[in-house]
Amino acid sequence: MTLDDLLSQLDTSALWVPAAGTAALGLTAGAVGAFAVLRRQSLQGDAVAHAALPGVAAAFLLGGRAPLALVAGGAVAGWLAMLVVSLVTRRSRVPFDAALAGVLAVFFGLGLVLFTYIQRNVRGAALTPLERYLFGQAALVGVSDLWVIGGFGLVAGVAIALFWKQFKVVSFDPAFAASLGVRVRTVELLLATLTVVAVVIGLKAVGVVLMTALLIAPAVAARQWSDRLGRVVPLAGLFGALAGVAGTLASHLLSYQFPKAGSVPTGPTIVLCATALVLLSLTFGTARGWVWHLRRARLRPDVNPTPT
Repeated sequence: MTLDDLLSQLDTSALWVPAAGTAALGLTAGAVGAFAVLRRQSLQGDAVAHAALPGVAAAFLLGGRAPLALVAGGAVAGWLAMLVVSLVTRRSRVPFDAALAGVLAVFFGLGLVLFTYIQRNVRGAALTPLERYLFGQAALVGVSDLWVIGGFGLVAGVAIALFWKQFKVVSFDPAFAASLGVRVRTVELLLATLTVVAVVIGLKAVGVVLMTALLIAPAVAARQWSDRLGRVVPLAGLFGALAGVAGTLASHLLSYQFPKAGSVPTGPTIVLCATALVLLSLTFGTARGWVWHLRRARLRPDVNPTPT
């Protein structure tokens, strides 16, 4: 591939519109996912992604065809799933992880049933393939999807800025937050809502199965570089955006370079880029990376206790 060929391949809206969408998605998912990792609720995003499917299907059955309508349907279903998990854990002895797994299975099963019904009985279903929300198709992210991702991402960013202190204290110590007069349940519900928003706007691009990786991987990578939440959250957003752009570019160029192998899927490529960032951060991160940890261990003087 010559330089002119490379530049001609990069100079197209078919590349940069999806790249902008996945960058905005990664930015939002990374920032929100940092709180999920800190609160040790990483699987919450996986549950939301699976629970959103019946909402997408229900919105379609009610006549919704635009990306905003389908995303809204998925958000409602995901939020209801988190509400059910909260009610079950508060009013029974069922632990959080068990409630999460049960709700995930029930909502996902309902979503698959509705998807099958739509494919077999609804006219025009092929014009809006709902399978994209199962496996993702980032290469087909259009301008309308970009507005949806950017709009919801902006709302999530504003919410993080406005409720930063509350999010921070509840994430580290809910009991201490309650003693300060913070409405812990309200803050936790708002955090769950942000997780729902970050997940549902990425279903079309990355899909149900891989969305959790984009939510968690940037936060895990950022955690290796700093112990301060004020640095981890923006760094996680930066890593998420970088994974989105790099994965979209790599998918586009590989599909062009090896046409006989078929189109390289964008969503899995984005996740692989996010995984590469995690591995690099685990190795070279200045807070918890292996290399820096070994370096500090060597520089630390040995303390030999004096025998008595």
